Amino acid sequence: FVQQEINIALEPMALSVSSAKFSSGVEDDKTKDEFCFPKFVVMGHRGFGMNMLQSPDEKMKSIKENSILSFNVAADFPIDFVEFDVQVTRDGYPVIFHDIFMFTQEKGVITEKRVTEMPLHEFLSYGPQKDGANVKPMFRKTKDGRIFEWKVMKDDPLCTLQDAFVKVKRSVGFNIELKFDDNTVYGEEALRKTLGNILKVVNEHAENRPIIFSSFHPDAALLIRNMQISYPVFFLTNGGCEIYKDVRRNSFDEAIKICKEGGLQGIVSEVKAILRTPNAVQRVQDSKLSLISYGQLNNAVEVIYLQYLMGVEGVIVDMVMEISEAIASISVRNKEDEEEDDGRKSMIMFGEERTKVKISKDEIAFLTKFAPKLLQQ
Repeated sequence: FVQQEINIALEPMALSVSSAKFSSGVEDDKTKDEFCFPKFVVMGHRGFGMNMLQSPDEKMKSIKENSILSFNVAADFPIDFVEFDVQVTRDGYPVIFHDIFMFTQEKGVITEKRVTEMPLHEFLSYGPQKDGANVKPMFRKTKDGRIFEWKVMKDDPLCTLQDAFVKVKRSVGFNIELKFDDNTVYGEEALRKTLGNILKVVNEHAENRPIIFSSFHPDAALLIRNMQISYPVFFLTNGGCEIYKDVRRNSFDEAIKICKEGGLQGIVSEVKAILRTPNAVQRVQDSKLSLISYGQLNNAVEVIYLQYLMGVEGVIVDMVMEISEAIASISVRNKEDEEEDDGRKSMIMFGEERTKVKISKDEIAFLTKFAPKLLQQ
Protein backbone atom coordinates (compact mmCIF):
# COMPACT_ATOMS: atom_id res chain seq x y z
CA PHE A 1 0.00 0.00 0.00
CA VAL A 2 1.74 3.20 -1.13
CA GLN A 3 0.66 6.76 -0.34
CA GLN A 4 -2.98 5.96 -0.24
CA GLU A 5 -5.96 5.23 1.94
CA ILE A 6 -7.71 2.03 1.03
CA ASN A 7 -11.24 1.42 2.17
CA ILE A 8 -12.66 -2.06 1.62
CA ALA A 9 -16.10 -1.28 2.92
CA LEU A 10 -18.34 -4.20 2.15
CA GLU A 11 -21.26 -2.22 0.86
CA PRO A 12 -24.54 -4.08 0.59
CA MET A 13 -24.67 -4.96 -3.07
CA ALA A 14 -26.30 -7.58 -5.19
CA LEU A 15 -23.52 -9.29 -7.11
CA SER A 16 -24.25 -9.22 -10.78
CA VAL A 17 -25.38 -12.42 -12.40
CA SER A 18 -22.11 -12.61 -14.27
CA SER A 19 -20.22 -12.64 -11.00
CA ALA A 20 -21.61 -15.97 -9.92
CA LYS A 21 -23.26 -17.33 -13.02
CA PHE A 22 -21.27 -17.44 -16.19
CA SER A 23 -20.67 -19.09 -19.50
CA SER A 24 -17.20 -19.96 -20.64
CA GLY A 25 -17.76 -19.46 -24.32
CA VAL A 26 -15.91 -22.74 -24.73
CA GLU A 27 -18.47 -25.23 -23.55
CA ASP A 28 -16.42 -28.28 -24.51
CA ASP A 29 -13.39 -27.19 -22.46
CA LYS A 30 -14.35 -26.56 -18.85
CA THR A 31 -10.75 -26.09 -17.74
CA LYS A 32 -10.71 -22.70 -19.49
CA ASP A 33 -13.38 -21.23 -17.22
CA GLU A 34 -12.06 -18.79 -14.64
CA PHE A 35 -13.92 -17.04 -11.87
CA CYS A 36 -13.20 -14.21 -9.48
CA PHE A 37 -15.34 -12.29 -7.04
CA PRO A 38 -15.88 -8.61 -7.88
CA LYS A 39 -15.06 -7.68 -4.26
CA PHE A 40 -14.00 -9.16 -0.93
CA VAL A 41 -17.04 -11.21 0.06
CA VAL A 42 -18.58 -12.16 3.40
CA MET A 43 -20.81 -15.22 3.69
CA GLY A 44 -23.06 -16.11 6.60
CA HIS A 45 -22.32 -19.64 7.85
CA ARG A 46 -25.57 -21.62 7.78
CA GLY A 47 -27.26 -18.25 7.61
CA PHE A 48 -26.80 -16.11 10.71
CA GLY A 49 -24.26 -18.56 12.14
CA MET A 50 -23.98 -22.20 13.18
CA ASN A 51 -25.53 -23.46 16.43
CA MET A 52 -23.09 -24.72 19.05
CA LEU A 53 -25.43 -26.09 21.69
CA GLN A 54 -22.54 -26.95 24.01
CA SER A 55 -21.15 -23.41 23.92
CA PRO A 56 -21.63 -21.01 26.86
CA ASP A 57 -21.82 -18.19 24.31
CA GLU A 58 -25.49 -17.43 23.80
CA LYS A 59 -24.72 -15.91 20.40
CA MET A 60 -24.08 -19.42 19.11
CA LYS A 61 -27.63 -20.38 20.11
CA SER A 62 -29.56 -17.31 19.05
CA ILE A 63 -31.31 -18.44 15.82
CA LYS A 64 -31.84 -21.93 14.39
CA GLU A 65 -29.12 -22.52 11.82
CA ASN A 66 -29.95 -23.43 8.21
CA SER A 67 -33.44 -21.96 8.50
CA ILE A 68 -35.38 -19.37 6.52
CA LEU A 69 -35.34 -17.10 9.57
CA SER A 70 -31.57 -17.42 9.88
CA PHE A 71 -31.00 -16.67 6.20
CA ASN A 72 -33.23 -13.61 6.21
CA VAL A 73 -31.79 -12.16 9.41
CA ALA A 74 -28.31 -12.58 7.93
CA ALA A 75 -29.46 -10.83 4.75
CA ASP A 76 -30.21 -7.70 6.77
CA PHE A 77 -26.47 -7.19 7.25
CA PRO A 78 -23.81 -6.20 4.68
CA ILE A 79 -23.03 -9.74 3.49
CA ASP A 80 -23.00 -11.22 -0.01
CA PHE A 81 -23.93 -14.89 0.42
CA VAL A 82 -25.43 -17.30 2.90
CA GLU A 83 -23.80 -20.72 3.04
CA PHE A 84 -25.88 -23.81 3.78
CA ASP A 85 -25.85 -27.60 3.53
CA VAL A 86 -28.08 -29.55 1.17
CA GLN A 87 -28.96 -33.25 1.31
CA VAL A 88 -31.65 -35.15 -0.61
CA THR A 89 -34.41 -37.14 1.06
CA ARG A 90 -35.32 -40.70 0.12
CA ASP A 91 -38.08 -39.46 -2.16
CA GLY A 92 -35.84 -37.01 -4.01
CA TYR A 93 -36.36 -33.63 -2.31
CA PRO A 94 -33.34 -31.42 -1.55
CA VAL A 95 -33.50 -30.24 2.06
CA ILE A 96 -31.27 -27.91 4.06
CA PHE A 97 -29.67 -29.61 7.04
CA HIS A 98 -26.07 -29.99 8.19
CA ASP A 99 -25.96 -33.22 10.21
CA ILE A 100 -26.02 -36.64 8.59
CA PHE A 101 -28.32 -38.02 11.30
CA MET A 102 -31.43 -36.60 12.90
CA PHE A 103 -31.72 -37.27 16.63
CA THR A 104 -34.94 -37.18 18.64
CA GLN A 105 -36.32 -38.59 21.85
CA GLU A 106 -39.05 -41.21 22.02
CA LYS A 107 -40.35 -42.39 25.40
CA GLY A 108 -37.22 -41.09 27.07
CA VAL A 109 -34.85 -42.84 24.65
CA ILE A 110 -32.66 -40.96 22.15
CA THR A 111 -33.08 -42.34 18.63
CA GLU A 112 -31.34 -41.49 15.38
CA LYS A 113 -32.17 -41.74 11.71
CA ARG A 114 -30.23 -40.84 8.59
CA VAL A 115 -31.65 -37.74 6.88
CA THR A 116 -31.31 -39.25 3.41
CA GLU A 117 -33.35 -42.30 4.45
CA MET A 118 -36.41 -40.22 5.37
CA PRO A 119 -39.19 -39.14 3.03
CA LEU A 120 -39.73 -35.39 2.95
CA HIS A 121 -42.81 -35.37 5.17
CA GLU A 122 -40.94 -37.20 7.93
CA PHE A 123 -37.95 -34.86 7.75
CA LEU A 124 -40.20 -31.81 8.06
CA SER A 125 -42.00 -33.33 11.06
CA TYR A 126 -39.00 -32.70 13.34
CA GLY A 127 -38.67 -29.52 15.36
CA PRO A 128 -41.14 -26.62 15.42
CA GLN A 129 -44.01 -26.81 12.97
CA LYS A 130 -45.67 -23.97 11.12
CA ASP A 131 -48.71 -24.30 13.37
CA GLY A 132 -46.55 -23.86 16.47
CA ALA A 133 -46.53 -27.50 17.51
CA ASN A 134 -43.35 -29.46 18.23
CA VAL A 135 -44.21 -33.14 18.12
CA LYS A 136 -40.69 -34.43 17.52
CA PRO A 137 -38.05 -32.57 19.53
CA MET A 138 -34.62 -32.29 17.91
CA PHE A 139 -31.33 -33.25 19.54
CA ARG A 140 -27.77 -32.94 18.31
CA LYS A 141 -24.73 -35.16 18.87
CA THR A 142 -21.32 -33.49 19.13
CA LYS A 143 -18.07 -34.97 17.83
CA ASP A 144 -17.15 -36.08 21.33
CA GLY A 145 -20.40 -38.03 21.68
CA ARG A 146 -22.37 -35.68 23.91
CA ILE A 147 -26.04 -35.12 23.08
CA PHE A 148 -27.84 -31.81 23.56
CA GLU A 149 -31.44 -30.85 23.03
CA TRP A 150 -31.57 -28.43 20.11
CA LYS A 151 -32.80 -25.34 21.95
CA VAL A 152 -32.24 -21.87 20.56
CA MET A 153 -33.65 -18.47 21.43
CA LYS A 154 -35.43 -18.11 18.07
CA ASP A 155 -36.48 -21.41 16.55
CA ASP A 156 -37.78 -21.99 13.03
CA PRO A 157 -39.09 -24.97 11.04
CA LEU A 158 -36.83 -27.10 8.87
CA CYS A 159 -36.88 -26.16 5.21
CA THR A 160 -36.26 -27.36 1.67
CA LEU A 161 -33.96 -25.88 -0.95
CA GLN A 162 -37.02 -24.71 -2.86
CA ASP A 163 -38.25 -22.89 0.27
CA ALA A 164 -34.95 -21.00 0.40
CA PHE A 165 -35.19 -19.85 -3.20
CA VAL A 166 -38.77 -18.69 -2.72
CA LYS A 167 -38.61 -17.18 0.77
CA VAL A 168 -35.08 -15.81 1.25
CA LYS A 169 -34.39 -12.19 0.36
CA ARG A 170 -32.90 -11.82 -3.09
CA SER A 171 -30.17 -9.51 -1.80
CA VAL A 172 -27.99 -12.51 -0.92
CA GLY A 173 -26.48 -15.23 -3.04
CA PHE A 174 -26.38 -18.91 -2.10
CA ASN A 175 -23.26 -20.94 -1.39
CA ILE A 176 -24.81 -24.42 -1.64
CA GLU A 177 -22.68 -27.04 0.07
CA LEU A 178 -23.37 -30.50 -1.32
CA LYS A 179 -23.40 -32.59 1.85
CA PHE A 180 -22.34 -36.25 1.89
CA ASP A 181 -21.40 -38.71 4.63
CA ASP A 182 -17.63 -39.08 5.08
CA ASN A 183 -18.15 -42.71 6.09
CA THR A 184 -20.19 -43.77 3.07
CA VAL A 185 -18.89 -44.84 -0.34
CA TYR A 186 -20.98 -43.35 -3.14
CA GLY A 187 -21.04 -44.68 -6.67
CA GLU A 188 -21.35 -42.37 -9.64
CA GLU A 189 -24.97 -43.34 -10.27
CA ALA A 190 -25.99 -42.45 -6.71
CA LEU A 191 -24.10 -39.15 -6.84
CA ARG A 192 -25.56 -38.26 -10.22
CA LYS A 193 -29.10 -38.94 -9.00
CA THR A 194 -28.63 -36.79 -5.89
CA LEU A 195 -27.03 -33.93 -7.78
CA GLY A 196 -29.68 -34.14 -10.48
CA ASN A 197 -32.40 -33.57 -7.89
CA ILE A 198 -30.55 -30.53 -6.56
CA LEU A 199 -29.91 -29.08 -10.01
CA LYS A 200 -33.58 -29.48 -10.91
CA VAL A 201 -34.59 -27.15 -8.06
CA VAL A 202 -31.78 -24.71 -8.83
CA ASN A 203 -32.67 -24.52 -12.51
CA GLU A 204 -36.36 -23.99 -11.77
CA HIS A 205 -35.98 -21.34 -9.05
CA ALA A 206 -32.55 -19.65 -9.16
CA GLU A 207 -33.47 -16.91 -11.65
CA ASN A 208 -30.72 -14.29 -11.26
CA ARG A 209 -29.58 -15.13 -7.74
CA PRO A 210 -25.79 -15.61 -7.51
CA ILE A 211 -24.99 -19.26 -6.74
CA ILE A 212 -21.86 -21.21 -5.87
CA PHE A 213 -21.67 -24.97 -5.39
CA SER A 214 -19.15 -26.40 -2.92
CA SER A 215 -18.39 -29.82 -1.49
CA PHE A 216 -15.86 -31.73 0.60
CA HIS A 217 -16.61 -34.77 -1.55
CA PRO A 218 -14.16 -34.69 -4.48
CA ASP A 219 -16.27 -36.82 -6.81
CA ALA A 220 -19.43 -34.81 -6.10
CA ALA A 221 -17.61 -31.55 -6.83
CA LEU A 222 -16.18 -32.92 -10.08
CA LEU A 223 -19.49 -34.42 -11.16
CA ILE A 224 -21.61 -31.33 -10.61
CA ARG A 225 -19.09 -29.38 -12.62
CA ASN A 226 -19.53 -31.94 -15.37
CA MET A 227 -23.33 -31.76 -15.14
CA GLN A 228 -23.58 -27.97 -15.49
CA ILE A 229 -21.47 -24.97 -16.48
CA SER A 230 -23.77 -22.17 -15.30
CA TYR A 231 -22.43 -21.87 -11.76
CA PRO A 232 -18.92 -22.02 -10.28
CA VAL A 233 -17.91 -25.06 -8.22
CA PHE A 234 -15.52 -24.80 -5.26
CA PHE A 235 -13.73 -27.69 -3.56
CA LEU A 236 -13.92 -27.64 0.24
CA THR A 237 -10.80 -28.66 2.14
CA ASN A 238 -9.34 -28.37 5.61
CA GLY A 239 -5.90 -28.38 4.03
CA GLY A 240 -4.54 -31.19 6.17
CA CYS A 241 -5.93 -30.05 9.54
CA GLU A 242 -7.59 -33.49 9.63
CA ILE A 243 -6.56 -36.59 7.72
CA TYR A 244 -8.98 -38.68 5.64
CA LYS A 245 -8.72 -41.96 3.79
CA ASP A 246 -9.22 -40.11 0.53
CA VAL A 247 -5.83 -38.45 -0.01
CA ARG A 248 -7.44 -35.84 -2.26
CA ARG A 249 -8.84 -34.22 0.88
CA ASN A 250 -5.60 -33.94 2.81
CA SER A 251 -3.66 -30.96 1.43
CA PHE A 252 -3.76 -27.73 -0.53
CA ASP A 253 -1.72 -29.34 -3.29
CA GLU A 254 -4.34 -32.05 -3.74
CA ALA A 255 -7.13 -29.48 -3.70
CA ILE A 256 -5.41 -27.42 -6.39
CA LYS A 257 -4.82 -30.56 -8.45
CA ILE A 258 -8.50 -31.53 -8.30
CA CYS A 259 -9.61 -28.04 -9.33
CA LYS A 260 -7.19 -27.81 -12.23
CA GLU A 261 -7.93 -31.28 -13.57
CA GLY A 262 -11.69 -30.98 -13.15
CA GLY A 263 -12.18 -27.39 -14.24
CA LEU A 264 -13.38 -26.23 -10.81
CA GLN A 265 -13.24 -22.52 -10.09
CA GLY A 266 -11.98 -22.28 -6.53
CA ILE A 267 -11.19 -23.61 -3.07
CA VAL A 268 -12.92 -23.11 0.27
CA SER A 269 -10.33 -23.76 2.97
CA GLU A 270 -10.30 -24.01 6.73
CA VAL A 271 -8.65 -20.75 7.82
CA LYS A 272 -6.21 -22.69 10.01
CA ALA A 273 -4.69 -24.27 6.94
CA ILE A 274 -4.24 -20.87 5.30
CA LEU A 275 -2.48 -19.40 8.32
CA ARG A 276 -0.26 -22.46 8.74
CA THR A 277 0.82 -22.45 5.11
CA PRO A 278 0.45 -18.84 3.88
CA ASN A 279 2.38 -19.59 0.68
CA ALA A 280 -0.60 -21.73 -0.34
CA VAL A 281 -2.49 -18.52 -1.14
CA GLN A 282 0.00 -17.66 -3.84
CA ARG A 283 -0.10 -21.21 -5.20
CA VAL A 284 -3.88 -20.97 -5.48
CA GLN A 285 -3.62 -17.61 -7.22
CA ASP A 286 -0.95 -18.91 -9.60
CA SER A 287 -3.38 -21.69 -10.53
CA LYS A 288 -5.96 -19.01 -11.43
CA LEU A 289 -8.35 -20.23 -8.74
CA SER A 290 -10.41 -18.26 -6.23
CA LEU A 291 -9.91 -18.83 -2.50
CA ILE A 292 -12.31 -18.26 0.40
CA SER A 293 -12.09 -19.55 3.97
CA TYR A 294 -14.23 -20.94 6.76
CA GLY A 295 -13.64 -21.76 10.43
CA GLN A 296 -14.18 -20.37 13.90
CA LEU A 297 -11.17 -18.09 13.67
CA ASN A 298 -13.11 -16.13 11.06
CA ASN A 299 -15.04 -14.64 13.96
CA ALA A 300 -11.98 -12.47 14.74
CA VAL A 301 -11.85 -9.35 12.58
CA GLU A 302 -8.05 -9.20 12.76
CA VAL A 303 -7.75 -12.71 11.35
CA ILE A 304 -10.10 -11.84 8.51
CA TYR A 305 -8.19 -8.71 7.66
CA LEU A 306 -4.94 -10.64 7.74
CA GLN A 307 -6.41 -12.95 5.12
CA TYR A 308 -7.44 -9.95 3.07
CA LEU A 309 -3.84 -8.78 3.05
CA MET A 310 -2.71 -12.28 2.08
CA GLY A 311 -5.02 -12.35 -0.94
CA VAL A 312 -7.92 -14.48 0.28
CA GLU A 313 -11.05 -13.38 -1.59
CA GLY A 314 -13.74 -13.96 1.01
CA VAL A 315 -14.73 -15.45 4.35
CA ILE A 316 -17.55 -17.55 5.79
CA VAL A 317 -18.42 -16.35 9.30
CA ASP A 318 -20.69 -17.21 12.23
CA MET A 319 -20.80 -13.83 13.97
CA VAL A 320 -22.52 -12.22 11.00
CA MET A 321 -23.57 -9.00 12.70
CA GLU A 322 -20.29 -8.29 14.47
CA ILE A 323 -17.97 -9.30 11.63
CA SER A 324 -19.87 -7.75 8.73
CA GLU A 325 -20.27 -4.42 10.48
CA ALA A 326 -16.64 -4.36 11.63
CA ILE A 327 -15.28 -5.17 8.20
CA ALA A 328 -17.55 -2.60 6.58
CA SER A 329 -15.65 0.11 8.47
CA ILE A 330 -12.12 -1.16 7.89
CA SER A 331 -9.66 1.16 6.20
CA VAL A 332 -5.89 1.17 5.80
CA ARG A 333 -3.81 4.31 5.97
CA ASN A 334 -0.23 4.41 4.80
CA LYS A 335 1.80 7.28 6.21
CA GLU A 336 4.94 6.72 4.17
CA ASP A 337 5.44 10.40 3.50
CA GLU A 338 4.72 11.40 7.09
CA GLU A 339 6.81 9.06 9.21
CA GLU A 340 10.25 7.61 9.22
CA ASP A 341 10.70 4.15 7.80
CA ASP A 342 10.40 2.31 11.11
CA GLY A 343 8.33 -0.59 9.82
CA ARG A 344 5.20 0.71 11.52
CA LYS A 345 3.44 2.61 8.75
CA SER A 346 0.39 0.75 7.60
CA MET A 347 -2.38 1.24 10.13
CA ILE A 348 -5.60 -0.76 10.03
CA MET A 349 -8.66 0.83 11.57
CA PHE A 350 -11.64 -1.11 12.89
CA GLY A 351 -15.00 0.37 13.80
CA GLU A 352 -16.04 3.83 14.90
CA GLU A 353 -13.42 6.46 15.67
CA ARG A 354 -13.78 6.06 19.40
CA THR A 355 -13.20 2.31 19.24
CA LYS A 356 -10.76 1.97 16.36
CA VAL A 357 -8.03 -0.63 16.75
CA LYS A 358 -4.71 0.03 15.06
CA ILE A 359 -2.60 -2.81 13.73
CA SER A 360 0.82 -2.06 12.31
CA LYS A 361 2.85 -3.98 9.77
CA ASP A 362 4.94 -5.36 12.62
CA GLU A 363 1.82 -6.65 14.31
CA ILE A 364 0.57 -8.18 11.06
CA ALA A 365 3.88 -10.02 10.76
CA PHE A 366 3.53 -11.15 14.36
CA LEU A 367 0.01 -12.43 13.76
CA THR A 368 1.22 -14.38 10.74
CA LYS A 369 3.92 -16.09 12.80
CA PHE A 370 1.90 -16.51 15.97
CA ALA A 371 -1.33 -17.82 14.49
CA PRO A 372 0.08 -21.22 13.37
CA LYS A 373 1.31 -21.94 16.90
CA LEU A 374 -2.01 -20.91 18.36
CA LEU A 375 -3.90 -23.09 15.91
CA GLN A 376 -1.97 -26.24 16.86
CA GLN A 377 -3.53 -26.19 20.34
